[in-house]
Amino acid sequence: MQILAQLLTPERTLCRASGSSKKKLFETLAELIARDRSELSQSEVFTQLVARERLGSTGLGGGIAIPHCRIPGCQEPLAALVSLEEPIDFDAPDDMAVDLLCVLLVPDQAHQEHLDILARIARLFSQGAFCESLRDADSNDKLFRAATEWADEG
Repeated sequence: MQILAQLLTPERTLCRASGSSKKKLFETLAELIARDRSELSQSEVFTQLVARERLGSTGLGGGIAIPHCRIPGCQEPLAALVSLEEPIDFDAPDDMAVDLLCVLLVPDQAHQEHLDILARIARLFSQGAFCESLRDADSNDKLFRAATEWADEG
């Protein structure tokens, strides 16, 4: 099964969001996740995403970022997906502003699983046609379907 079909829910998908900075985006993402997963604290999700980003940018290049972290209280891996109305600077290696973010949260002890899932997500987002299908989506539902119905992980 395709990785995002396993990790993503419609409730954690946000199409053409506004965000002026990484901090604002992380606040939005933490709220989106905590609203759907009551066992996760919005402030803890935000704190962990910011702490991970301080270690180095999670911008991949090509307008893509995959913020990710291990988080206490997370029972199973989960993802959130956001497309942005206007790209923002994310300190990506190619200096390209980011307009697609896929957040990955994993349980605190899931070291190898974290890396394996991250690699699968990165392969998926390395496909130009996949990213274009996400960028073409104009509603939360269309973004969710574009992300989860894509057949080839690369």
